[in-house]
Amino acid sequence: MSGNVLDTNIIIDLFRGDEKTKSFLKNFDFEIPVFVVGELFYGAENSSKKEKHFEQIKKFTENVSIINSTEETARIYASVKSLLKQQGTPIPENDIWIAAISIENDKSLVTNDQHFSLIKNLKIINLK
Repeated sequence: MSGNVLDTNIIIDLFRGDEKTKSFLKNFDFEIPVFVVGELFYGAENSSKKEKHFEQIKKFTENVSIINSTEETARIYASVKSLLKQQGTPIPENDIWIAAISIENDKSLVTNDQHFSLIKNLKIINLK
């Protein structure tokens, strides 16, 4: 499969009008994991501009494909989390799910987070 998966921080940069992010995304097909949608809504829920951000997320998700998790996602998640634990290099829980869904769907993860580089078999495009 081709295309890219967007991490939460990339979408936030897009919402903020970051020109580098906008320019990059014009050149590629992308999808977002359901876990990223959850993180976006969580951020909106805790924002002083809750309704504005809910509308922004709703408008964005109407125009993009959302990848849902499967049993295979859960298996990959468990494997990645176990390896990170053995290495003593934990990362945020949701990021393990985002990585797992990216690996399962053979997509590159577009992110600004460096800790994703700890995950074997994850293709990463870092915009920083």
